Amino acid sequence: MNENLAKYETEAVNLMRSSQLGILSTHSREFEGYPFGSFTTYASARSRMIYFYFSDLGQHTKNLNHDSKSCFTIFKINNRGDLQNSARLTLMGDLKIVDKDLEDCAEQFHLSLPESKKYSNMHDFNFYQFSIKQIRWIGGFGQIAWLEPKNWIDFSPEWRLRENNIIKHMNEDHKDSIQSTLHGIHKIKDKNAEMVKLTIDGYYINCEEGLRFIPFGAICKTADEYKSALVEQAKDFRQFKL
Repeated sequence: MNENLAKYETEAVNLMRSSQLGILSTHSREFEGYPFGSFTTYASARSRMIYFYFSDLGQHTKNLNHDSKSCFTIFKINNRGDLQNSARLTLMGDLKIVDKDLEDCAEQFHLSLPESKKYSNMHDFNFYQFSIKQIRWIGGFGQIAWLEPKNWIDFSPEWRLRENNIIKHMNEDHKDSIQSTLHGIHKIKDKNAEMVKLTIDGYYINCEEGLRFIPFGAICKTADEYKSALVEQAKDFRQFKL
């Protein structure tokens, strides 16, 4: 991967991990040939797959059950200049209902979007997973590229078996590193901040201002890779210790 593509991929991943909403485009079942756009929330998985939580009554749900091919656009508005120069990420792929590891999916989703728990009492809501096939990144004028699909394929990282232990260890023994990293990256000082969720690209911290994503410089598939990334990060942000 050349230098520009590596930079674009990092920016695309950070946008995807840091946001929770976007526009989902499905193929209209009622008006054949026309796309149908829906404003919706989402949660990212440990890999770069995306989860949605849809009602069977939703028009987009009826559409995707007829044709699973969909497009999801995530964006960050540029409030300091030309709106057209805003960063956006377009993901193309297939949507299907989650039929494996449903409890884990629900836990991951509700952790990212706690208010979604209230819908679990409604029998017509189901989780859907978005398997990404193509990725288009526009970071601004002249910063445009199709990204490598193989990096967005869903898989279960080796460290998943030790995920809870990693989180517990960091919160109990290295809380100062978590807090200094949060301070260094997001300018937030919170001595009660805690690590709550891991991904292959970094982890989430729950703090007084909500969830914040902390990115790594590379994909971490194993527990050893995760440990190395955390150690390096602790060194990099030691100066921001509270």
